[in-house]
Amino acid sequence: VWNGPMGVFEFPKFASGTFGVAQALAEATDSGCITIIGGGDSVAAVAEAKLEHRMSHISTGGGASLEMLEGKVLPGVACLDDA
Repeated sequence: VWNGPMGVFEFPKFASGTFGVAQALAEATDSGCITIIGGGDSVAAVAEAKLEHRMSHISTGGGASLEMLEGKVLPGVACLDDA
């Protein structure tokens, strides 16, 4: 699970940490691991690295993704269950 870039990846001077994590996760996925990318900035970083096709799951809902993995009830989903 990755939620949040390692720094200001938009500037090449600071991008290597973020792109390194993205590359490591892509390699983990290739080896059979399940990788979950959450949050708009993380998704943008993975896309900029052109590695999105090598991840298991990508969601722009960073905080919501973490809460779902924690087992918390998401209000937007709960109201659908009641409909």
